[in-house]
Amino acid sequence: MDTTKPFPILRLPYLAIEEIFKAMHPFEIINFSLISKRSKQVTKRMTFYPKYTVVLSIDKNLEIEIRGTNEKISYSYVMTSDEELGRVIKQWKKDDFFKLKIYKYSKNTIERFQILCKYVLEVFKRQNIDILSMYMDESVDHNVSIIDFLKTNEISVDGCYLFHTDSDINVDEHAAYLLKNIKTNDLMYFFLHINNENIDLKFPKGLKKLEMVKSQWIGYERLLEIDSAQVILGTNQFSNKDWNAFFKKWIAMEAHLNLEFLDFEFKSMEEFKEFALHDIPYEEVDKAVKRIMKTSNDGPIEINGGIDIRRIDGKTATFSVRHTSLWDDCLVFIH
Repeated sequence: MDTTKPFPILRLPYLAIEEIFKAMHPFEIINFSLISKRSKQVTKRMTFYPKYTVVLSIDKNLEIEIRGTNEKISYSYVMTSDEELGRVIKQWKKDDFFKLKIYKYSKNTIERFQILCKYVLEVFKRQNIDILSMYMDESVDHNVSIIDFLKTNEISVDGCYLFHTDSDINVDEHAAYLLKNIKTNDLMYFFLHINNENIDLKFPKGLKKLEMVKSQWIGYERLLEIDSAQVILGTNQFSNKDWNAFFKKWIAMEAHLNLEFLDFEFKSMEEFKEFALHDIPYEEVDKAVKRIMKTSNDGPIEINGGIDIRRIDGKTATFSVRHTSLWDDCLVFIH
């Protein structure tokens, strides 16, 4: 056999071609699709692509990452306006983990990023991104362009991670614009410093999980609008009076019917019982009683005792305390 001649993959039966594709990594699949119109058509006929996770990372750089094999393997395109860096390929390998990063040079990194992103999603037959990660203060110049691109192409996001490293850079308007224009399906990690408490910022409905590190700007009325199954609020300004009103609404099934887990900072359980639950019937479970509860990460946690209140439909909310070196968290499990 003449090994110098190219192997005629496209002449093989479809099932044989599919087996070859299963041995390819994402970059090889993309490069194969670029050979011709037919190679692109064949590539788009493959049926095993859901194993890949597509990640867009937006900060000082624009990165498209494709993960596979339990996210232990990663292939990334990074846009750069540095012509010398645009010839760089970086590779890491340790134990079962492998990472390949290719830098792509362009005078217009935004345009190149958008074209490549559309092509990757087309090849892998995706209309959604698994993860969108944005450092909004580091990407101020192209936040709106990225948001408009996702909206125009009707690309939804399963998990949205919003970060903020420099609180002196105001990203309030960009945050509100993103939440208004991008459809987030499952998870929202909102790690932003919001300056204007009155900003018209509305979280997506029906999220599985909403997590905030700093939620001082979230007022009582906005808290009632949140309907995520799991809510982690971190630092907040809610008073015992607010929590009293909140849990009365929950008991009466007037708010947060889908709530499964709630986590917020507070001063102490004794103060919470005295001022937030003072007129709400509750049962204090003996500390010798151990119960298994579901946490925000879907893993089980064992708690001792706790305080139970009941909703009018029979659902129970169990309050427990998690002590840390800096503060106490009130954990509320709905079961």
